[in-house]
Amino acid sequence: MAGRRLSLRTLVFFGGAMLMLVLAVVTAVLYTAALQRRAEELRVEKLTTRGELSANLLARRLHGVWMDVARLATLIDSTNPASAREQIQFMSRLDTRYSWLGVSNLEGKVLAATDGTLEGERVEQEPWFRQGLDVTAAIDGNGAHDPAHLPPASMESSRSIDLAAPVQHAGSVTGVVGAQLNWNWVLEGMADLQAPGIEPVLLSRDRLVLFGPPDLVNKPLNIGSALAADRVNSSSLRERWPDGKDYFTVTVPMIGLADLPNLGWSLLIRQNADDAMAPTRELIRSFWVMLGTGALTALALLYLAAQWLRTPLRRLSEAAEAIVRDPASRAPYAETRFEEAARLSNALARMQSKLMDRSTS
Repeated sequence: MAGRRLSLRTLVFFGGAMLMLVLAVVTAVLYTAALQRRAEELRVEKLTTRGELSANLLARRLHGVWMDVARLATLIDSTNPASAREQIQFMSRLDTRYSWLGVSNLEGKVLAATDGTLEGERVEQEPWFRQGLDVTAAIDGNGAHDPAHLPPASMESSRSIDLAAPVQHAGSVTGVVGAQLNWNWVLEGMADLQAPGIEPVLLSRDRLVLFGPPDLVNKPLNIGSALAADRVNSSSLRERWPDGKDYFTVTVPMIGLADLPNLGWSLLIRQNADDAMAPTRELIRSFWVMLGTGALTALALLYLAAQWLRTPLRRLSEAAEAIVRDPASRAPYAETRFEEAARLSNALARMQSKLMDRSTS
């Protein structure tokens, strides 16, 4: 038994199976790896496009209200407090984007404001007043206010955006129009950017989450994409977030449009990597199932082919052994499956005939 050689069927079947399976598996592994890599690239490209469009939409909303404040400054006469108060009240009722509107004189005294809030107060130290004396300003007002100068509506939120513009009369600056955006209006705009499975995350200049998953809001974000938020160009990567899950994340480092002042905000667009790659994983799984089914079918056909090749050779070898024992034994089977077997069958038949002639002479 130790010296028994492998049969032709075994050699053909296992040799062919090894060649076929090794090539198939190596090719399949390379193909599926390339497929997954390309799927990730396409997902990042889509998120990048969505991030840039979302940042542009948010910037357009902010730019629109910023321009409205600039236009409002051209309509108000700060030298006439009664008229200014009437216009402020009208705009406050008409436009719910503002949580507070007011106009001050050059000394920083509020002359008119929404519902009279802060009228008579001095706001000369407020950033919006100081910047609004010179240009139409937009300021991320978080932490930049004297609490005594915050209207009640603003104190309900931890965030504010201050807008201001110089009021001119007869060619000279006579006061400043100030506005605080209703933060809920900003949040509603961010909510409109959401899509199933895709989450926008708005970051402040100091990487504080202004909008995003509830467990991250008003907390600093110290992951790679947030640290890349101060770069000039967009970036993308796959990384683990504080919830322990992996996300494809695209960073749009600056939210601005035309001459809108930079608020220092940046936008992240994230998508759960497992959810994003689920269709690709299903495709790869189906591919492996089809490959496995095809491999089993091929192995079955290979086994039948090996058996088909082995049968005539087995019959011929048995016939040759029988002739050695007894030249008058049954004639070899006339093989016709392939040329070599047919030639060998004919040769054995002639050899048997000659052996029988010699034995009878």
